[in-house]
Amino acid sequence: MSPIVAMNRRDLMQVLGGGLANVGLAAVLAGDRALGATQGGLAPVPHFAPKAKSIISIFCYGGPSHIDTFDPKPELEKHAGEAMSGVGEVVVSQGNPGGLMPSPWRFKKHGQSGIEVSELFPRVAEHVDDLAVIRSMYTSSNDHGPALYQMNTGTVLAGHPSVGSWLTYGLGSENQNLPGYIVFTDHRGGPINGQPNWGAGFMPAAFQGTQFRSTGDPIVDLRPPKEVTRERQRKWLDLLRDLNREHLARNPEDNELSARIESYELAYNMQVHATEAIDISKETDATRQMYGLDDDRTRYFGRQALMARRLVERGVRVVQLYSGGGNHEPTWDQHWSLKHFHTMHAGETDGPVAGLIADLKQRGLFDSTLIVWHGEFGRMPISQRLDGRDHNPYGFTVWLAGGGIKGGTVVGATDHFGYKAVENRKSVYDLHATLMYLMGLDHEKLTYHHNGRDMRLTDVHGNLIREIMA
Repeated sequence: MSPIVAMNRRDLMQVLGGGLANVGLAAVLAGDRALGATQGGLAPVPHFAPKAKSIISIFCYGGPSHIDTFDPKPELEKHAGEAMSGVGEVVVSQGNPGGLMPSPWRFKKHGQSGIEVSELFPRVAEHVDDLAVIRSMYTSSNDHGPALYQMNTGTVLAGHPSVGSWLTYGLGSENQNLPGYIVFTDHRGGPINGQPNWGAGFMPAAFQGTQFRSTGDPIVDLRPPKEVTRERQRKWLDLLRDLNREHLARNPEDNELSARIESYELAYNMQVHATEAIDISKETDATRQMYGLDDDRTRYFGRQALMARRLVERGVRVVQLYSGGGNHEPTWDQHWSLKHFHTMHAGETDGPVAGLIADLKQRGLFDSTLIVWHGEFGRMPISQRLDGRDHNPYGFTVWLAGGGIKGGTVVGATDHFGYKAVENRKSVYDLHATLMYLMGLDHEKLTYHHNGRDMRLTDVHGNLIREIMA
């Protein structure tokens, strides 16, 4: 018997080296259809015919100002500098709060729907008839950490599965060579809370998002050591598979092991397919320009948006793109210098987002891809430090486009200053219930048993936002 054959599974994985061992781990952590069907105890099929097959989340981390982007408030012009009144009890803003502050940007009606959009987003405004704009969102927390958790996981508490994890748990991935849930962060840093924003919480780790890089190998240690050929690697994996299957035959109830056998195969396949999936070198010049890759300002986010299209094109279920990273100026969190930094962040994303919409349309993917543009909350109508705005969880805007969405629609309203959602208010639970519905899942039926209770993304809440559905 050869020395390798005499090895046990643990020894063999050590021989495989850091490259493949880590790829195996990455695959175990990536959404895996087999694990969804076994360990979760749920066959990955929708409850009913879905409106969309994939979701692309564009997360403007830090809290974009709704009253400077998609929710015009002309009353701010009339009452500039005055104390806010007539909207109920006001939460004191931190950092030298001032009077009411008009938007430094003008709004204009666009498209046949006549929806008003700020001049911050001239390219996205060209597609306004494809958007459903919800102007009456509200959330539970005024702080970034809990608000990020709620938008990403449905609760302000840590340790719960993200939206993408729930979708991957319920639906699996259509591509067995790629993770079902992929995340791109901003080059300036990740969001507060980090990985738990796309984590699996109390679910098996297989359902958490896999963080991809937008340059070089998409996953750290994706490739094996240089001295390990693909043929040699295949022989090791075949041996590992045979050893695992022998063990599984003696322990047929070990669903975790069955899933890991599949995950190692996914890891092996990802070495080729993951790199190819985000390789934009063969895209035409026209496509690259559509996403702004010829402009230094838009190149980074544009690359990620283009990669998102390539991934959903290949059956990836959920792709999340973060605009803004780190703290304060590198994010949308403009407590000061609102005009400068919102101009910067909108300028980085406006063209690529418009390009994504146009590209999905021309490839016949728009109707099967749900796009969600959002932050964790909005901003206050009063000034902070004279030229910024504080956090506002009481009213903000989210827009959606693509699969199952009724374009050219406006839902709800904030008060005349943009402080609170007052008309047709929509919670984060409602948004999550609607996303799941459009993907073919009933948010009340998709559960995971944990701590003696059947848990769900929307807890005991959530109503469908039918006004935005086509």
